[in-house]
Amino acid sequence: MEQTINKSVLFNGSCFALITTAFSFSIRAGILPQLGDEFGLSAEQLGFINSMWFLGMPISMIIGGLVYHNFGPKNIMRVAFVAHTLGIILTIYAGGYTGLLISTLFIGFGNGCTEAACNPMIADMYSGVKMNKMLNRFHMWFPGGIFLGALISKFMTDFDLSWQMQMWLLMVPTLIYIILFYGKKFPVPQVEGATSLKKNFKAMLSPLYIFLFVCMALTAITEFGPNQWVTIILGSSGAEPMIILALTTGLMAVGRFFAGPIVGRLGQTGVLLCSAILAAIGIYMFSTTTGPMAYVAAVIFALGVCYFWPVMVGSVAQKVPLSSALGMSVIGGVGMFSTAIFQPVIGSWIDSSREINRIEGLTGDALELTAGQDTLEKMIIFPAILIVLFLILFFWQKNSKRTKEMAID
Repeated sequence: MEQTINKSVLFNGSCFALITTAFSFSIRAGILPQLGDEFGLSAEQLGFINSMWFLGMPISMIIGGLVYHNFGPKNIMRVAFVAHTLGIILTIYAGGYTGLLISTLFIGFGNGCTEAACNPMIADMYSGVKMNKMLNRFHMWFPGGIFLGALISKFMTDFDLSWQMQMWLLMVPTLIYIILFYGKKFPVPQVEGATSLKKNFKAMLSPLYIFLFVCMALTAITEFGPNQWVTIILGSSGAEPMIILALTTGLMAVGRFFAGPIVGRLGQTGVLLCSAILAAIGIYMFSTTTGPMAYVAAVIFALGVCYFWPVMVGSVAQKVPLSSALGMSVIGGVGMFSTAIFQPVIGSWIDSSREINRIEGLTGDALELTAGQDTLEKMIIFPAILIVLFLILFFWQKNSKRTKEMAID
């Protein structure tokens, strides 16, 4: 008797795999100052360690997208499990800068395999409005996992528990997802021709895909730039950085859970345009406010970046369907690659601002606050460019729709 596809179990397994990714993000953000103190690392060196997380993801995402239809999502998730496990253990026993670079790269590999396998699998299990809804609910667990991880990290740090113990927590969702996936049947592609790499590449050379490719690079750094550096950038703002991270990601998780009606009403491009505007306002407020107002900035920023990743992935699945698993993996990969490139840049911005303001006489919290706000001010350029790009996309899609309607008439 042929085994049926258990969509619910596969979806839940995907969510726990993404929770592993999220824990690796928030717990690493929480222990960043401890790593810097223990191993004597500069902000730029911490930036390079951060970048390994974002560099490992696009490498495995793109490879996973290329082999998705032959190697299969089940095998890709087996590789994810091995990479996650190695990354966690090697981080705990790293011993220094080089070890942290290598171990973080492995965790990035595991995270990329998760995206490469789960995004197209969910797109193949569902269609239309339901696909957008389920992709958003899947990606809900990235901010949702960061929310939980940030609270756990803060709790453990406040009680002087070691960063190594925090890293061991990553094994819990890792073990859960591999157990859920074990022995299950996975879906096949719904779109005819989607398994042809030739057709995938042809679709990816279309102007629309290339445009979305550029947009994804900017949406990713807009979301991950402030979040990954929250403990260092906002540590002297008078607000609790990990509470800021938990508040931001908690709101993002709630927003993604209720994404279906919002995307249905505003459309994918409308949601992306509104998101870019709110993200720009949120980052600007982060760069100018202190104390309780930082929490208000976090709310606006969260509403801004909430839908970026899932709606961008959904746009590729819906607007360029023949790009298939490869197209979705590459679009996610460019987001992570962009973020990897900018991590040491952000770190160098912080170091440079510290040096300039130290010469001007600032010390202690005043120095750290000024360096953080100077860095956030530079980050506003990313959502500002996106506002222009999404306006172009809005009118582009509107004109394309009108042209199609005239052709039919």
